[in-house]
Amino acid sequence: MMTDDPTLDRIREIRCQISAECDHDPKKLIDHYQELEQRHPERFIQLRQEEVSKKLKAE
Repeated sequence: MMTDDPTLDRIREIRCQISAECDHDPKKLIDHYQELEQRHPERFIQLRQEEVSKKLKAE
């Protein structure tokens, strides 16, 4: 469901630009985001293994 939220529209636009810069290649996208994670670890939340397991079981 798409909304008319300008913030979400901007996020989608940026994500589309990043995907295009990576030639819409999933491997390149993963590499891009992993590099960001290494450069800026403070921007990411590290889940404990038990939290991950609980979330996977809920799905």
